[in-house]
Amino acid sequence: MFPEKIIIIGVLINLLCSFWYIKNVLKGDTRPNPVSWFIWSLAPFIGVFLQLKAGAGWSVMGVFMAGFAPFLVVIFSLLKKNAFWKIQLFDIVCGIFSILALVIYVMTSNLWISILFAIASDFLAYIPTFIKTWKNPETETSSIYLGGIINNFISLLIIKNWTFAIYSFPIYLILANIVEIYFIYRKKITSRFSF
Repeated sequence: MFPEKIIIIGVLINLLCSFWYIKNVLKGDTRPNPVSWFIWSLAPFIGVFLQLKAGAGWSVMGVFMAGFAPFLVVIFSLLKKNAFWKIQLFDIVCGIFSILALVIYVMTSNLWISILFAIASDFLAYIPTFIKTWKNPETETSSIYLGGIINNFISLLIIKNWTFAIYSFPIYLILANIVEIYFIYRKKITSRFSF
């Protein structure tokens, strides 16, 4: 078991990666999907509250950063004209279902079910970004997703009480970020291995 304060390293790496992403947004190289990023800034903060309620300690910082980094992206993206990706009807539908899952997540008294709805809400918010990145990988920067993987991996290393409510969200975030990074580099990877 690692000392809990090692999470500060993960938080700092995540912040550095987030500012790299924001720099690319402000330069116009990266265009975040506003539906995804807005919801990503909400759901993890509620997840932090539930994880603290379940007895989490410093390990909750990984999930906190999963909300704080998108919050920064939304704020800084508002400073740049046309920074956001164009919202489609499908994005709005995903956003509505994501917010519905978030409401159920907050209203459910069962901690285990609440975490499942938190993950569902976050995943539904991920779908518009997954689709955008699959079609237009050049509109994304991998730094913030890599920072999320590192931060949540460190969170897992310091968990003292291994319950579903504490470890599930960080594991989900690691997997979702891995998928997003694959989508960003998919064309480069497949072109390298095509004959």
